[in-house]
Amino acid sequence: MNSFFLLFIGVPALEVFLMIKIGSKIGALSTVSLILLTAFIGIYFAKIEGIKTMRSGVINLYQNKVPIYEMISGASIAIAALLLIIPGFFTDTVGFLLLIPFTRRVLINLFMKKKIIKNDDKDANTLDGEIIEDKKDEL
Repeated sequence: MNSFFLLFIGVPALEVFLMIKIGSKIGALSTVSLILLTAFIGIYFAKIEGIKTMRSGVINLYQNKVPIYEMISGASIAIAALLLIIPGFFTDTVGFLLLIPFTRRVLINLFMKKKIIKNDDKDANTLDGEIIEDKKDEL
């Protein structure tokens, strides 16, 4: 089954299920208030983490280093902000996990290892070589 289709149907279904379960425990008004509160708090922390990441990236640029981690971190903060705006408890949890620097680093390293392993499999059949010509051009 197409993973995008599963994501497109599965995540909203999970969100509705969680809202119903949590709403039955704490009440409808409290559930809506909690969803709005997590959105506001999440966006605030996304702004703070984004500014920290921008500073770190600029410092790396001044030191003539390529800010690769900062670029990936900035993209994950943007994804976290988007997930926090979407109403729901599952997306808020994933968004907050992406905002916390320790868990963001763990998730980025896990993702990068997975990508590096896939790229290494493609390069396993590659043979590096050098062409040496015996004849030299004579003038």
